Amino acid sequence: MQINLKFFASLREAVGTSQETLVLPSELKTAGQVREFLCQRGGVWADALAEGRAVRIACNQDMADASTLVSDGCELAFFPPVTGG
Repeated sequence: MQINLKFFASLREAVGTSQETLVLPSELKTAGQVREFLCQRGGVWADALAEGRAVRIACNQDMADASTLVSDGCELAFFPPVTGG
């Protein structure tokens, strides 16, 4: 399965890219598993996306959580929480 990843704001700056296409191992089925997979890259990836860090996820431009299923061709976006005013 191939998915598209997007990174915004401070996450984009931390990981050094705004987007990438990723071929997932077949056992990865959820947004949370993709996040864990990216953390396994180590370094800035593990720090920026670590469990417990405030990171929001959207799947195909809809808010998602760790249990959201991913599908071939979907877009996962990772971004920090934002506040308005």
